[in-house]
Amino acid sequence: MPEGLLRALDVSIARRMEGLLAGDFRSNVLGTGSELAMVRPYVPGDDVRRIDWNVTARTSEPHVRVDLAERVLVTWLVLDTSPSMQFGTADRRKADVAEGVAIALGHLATRRGNRLGIVTFGSSEPRSLPPKQGRVGLVGLLSALRDEPDELDERATEDETSLGAGIARTGALARQRSLVVLVSDFRGAQDWRRPLLELAGRHDVLAVEIRDPREQELSNVGLLWLVDPETGRQLRVDTRSRRLRERFAVAASAERAQVTRAIASAGVRHVVLSTSGDWLRMLVVFLRRRRL
Repeated sequence: MPEGLLRALDVSIARRMEGLLAGDFRSNVLGTGSELAMVRPYVPGDDVRRIDWNVTARTSEPHVRVDLAERVLVTWLVLDTSPSMQFGTADRRKADVAEGVAIALGHLATRRGNRLGIVTFGSSEPRSLPPKQGRVGLVGLLSALRDEPDELDERATEDETSLGAGIARTGALARQRSLVVLVSDFRGAQDWRRPLLELAGRHDVLAVEIRDPREQELSNVGLLWLVDPETGRQLRVDTRSRRLRERFAVAASAERAQVTRAIASAGVRHVVLSTSGDWLRMLVVFLRRRRL
């Protein structure tokens, strides 16, 4: 996809986000606000608008609120670029949904002067961009990712494709408290539990899981060679067997339930998007319900 089309997608998604959110999207995370530091007696020269009338009434002496200084919110977007993200049998690939989510959240996370940083993992060349105001570099990064080959990169090591390693690298980069958005299919070894727990202890974390319908069930299409895009391992299966299809569906459902429990146990908010249907509407409904 040329960079021009990616920029057009950026504009299209931004317009849809504004329409679906219907007005100013208020939030306890991305919006403006202040936090109370103390209440002290009034001294001449204080702004009378800062008077705390409740304390003043109780003490019969004027008191004013002193708030913590507002600071810019930093959002880290952590993108999975591993080979498994190139899979897609519905309307689009998982990587396409991930790029759309990146643009949509980038549109929200950079409003009102807030800053957005980007971390990628899963390829032989993981990348990171320091937090910047505006969506500077976001579309350029996605365009660069489009230039990477779709086939399995034999140079990529297991550690480079590891979600756990990506989370740990994000934790090292995010020094101040931030919003961290993980966009991944959460496939492979669950080495990310402890790093996710540690990250959630210092930051507000949102997990965006992307699934493809064919990952959850097998169709009756005869003999198939199944290939693991992460390792290249192949397995020959006969999908004509109803028992095999049922066992596959049960195992796939149990594996996803385990992922959901692991994310929930870390205290992380979790939304599942599919490669079929209107993923953007599902994302916006989730954000409005959880007041991200």
